[in-house]
Amino acid sequence: MKKYLIICLLAALGGCSKHFLDENPKGQVVGNNALADINGLDAALTGAYKGYLRTWGTGFLTSAMQGFSMGADDLTTISGGNKADFREMDQLSVTANNDRIVQIWNGCYKSIQGANNVIGNAGNVPGDKTRINEILGEAYYLRALGYYWLTRGWGNVPLITDVTGGVTPDMLSMKPSTPADVYKVIESDLIAADSLLPNAKRDPGRPGKGSAEGLLADVYLTEGGWPIKDNSKYALAAQWAKKVIDNKTAYGFDLADLSDLWSQQNPPDISKIGKEEVMAFQTNANQGGSNNAFAGASTTPGEEGGWDDYMSEINFFNNFPAGKRKDLTFHTVFTKGDGSTVTWENSAAQHPYYAKFRIPDNTQYFTNVPVYIMRYAHVLLIYAEAQARADGAANADAYAALNAVHVRAGLTPLSGLSNDDFITAVVNERSWEFACEGTTRWFDLQRLEMVETANDAAHRSPLENKIIPSPITKASYWFPVPLADASINPNL
Repeated sequence: MKKYLIICLLAALGGCSKHFLDENPKGQVVGNNALADINGLDAALTGAYKGYLRTWGTGFLTSAMQGFSMGADDLTTISGGNKADFREMDQLSVTANNDRIVQIWNGCYKSIQGANNVIGNAGNVPGDKTRINEILGEAYYLRALGYYWLTRGWGNVPLITDVTGGVTPDMLSMKPSTPADVYKVIESDLIAADSLLPNAKRDPGRPGKGSAEGLLADVYLTEGGWPIKDNSKYALAAQWAKKVIDNKTAYGFDLADLSDLWSQQNPPDISKIGKEEVMAFQTNANQGGSNNAFAGASTTPGEEGGWDDYMSEINFFNNFPAGKRKDLTFHTVFTKGDGSTVTWENSAAQHPYYAKFRIPDNTQYFTNVPVYIMRYAHVLLIYAEAQARADGAANADAYAALNAVHVRAGLTPLSGLSNDDFITAVVNERSWEFACEGTTRWFDLQRLEMVETANDAAHRSPLENKIIPSPITKASYWFPVPLADASINPNL
């Protein structure tokens, strides 16, 4: 019985689900002598991506990504149907058996497990050190990314950085680590990744040096807010974001045209949108286990044969600045099967939907479009906010960074703002630019302690069917540990 529990714990920490129980155990790489050459190390790295990229199993390829951030004011779901998991997240009342949060939890730990195997074994593999370092850098990045999502989602989480010695019984009673301790590992991993990765990504869907620097800048920006509240991190956030901006040509980064970015061409034209991808997971509609399943049917209204998984909150849509970006972001007139049309106000859900993730055949639930983890627009806005917070006044570079995103959206350049108004403008810009992507708005509300304000009755349309706990407490900022793992280890 003890052996069974230990195996289950490892599976839980690495992404336990029925989808992984069927896999060939020969693919698992554990132990100091498990890898003999660079090809084996690289194969283990490829496996480490799986946790993030297993459609319907784990990670970021389904609307669990939108559900994860549904407590924000840019996303909601329908009031009925089979959307109970989404409604829990939307209403800040998530239960420990919510399947959507389990996908993210298990996916992160599955990839962390794989990254640990690579990191623990890389020093024993002979061969080309440049290639080994590149593999190792990717592993550090993947581990940092997993812990970043975990600690923002759950706060105190199990911190495992070495599994080369195997799984031991004491893992069944390990205690979670605080966000402060988790962030130390994240920072260290990303600094290591930055030192090991080349300027250019090995392939689309993998990180390069600029990917590590951009994520580190975002981490420092987050640490400046809740729960760490270390104001010294803002200067570091600005410093690392500026590195990416100053080296964008070497890294291959820039802003893409919004029309190209959200055309959802299938397959995507990487020559047009690839430069915006600081980090994006590539997907494959021809492989059922690695396709993007939140673009298409998930974002489509029932009138058009969709699933109604997620849509915009009404006031978020109403307050969104008119222009090119708004036109590309939202879908507001729905075409029924008989050819007649209905506006969002008169639709069954009475909400605007998102056009960002519509695909040519929007009744399909799978596509090749990439999943953005960080775009170059993120880096620009991280720098703008962090520099203003660190120095007490926005400089010319901060205005240039903000306006690059703002003007691309079809809006008039900003100037002459007070520092508080400048920072507010950046936070608002982030909400509009990354609406519905699941990477930004919820986490901004968390770190700025604005969850309460964004969800109070004064900021919600009376048409929203949301039952929000009153008062909202910091307990609503984090999810409960998934029931399966909490049952195995009560210390979680």
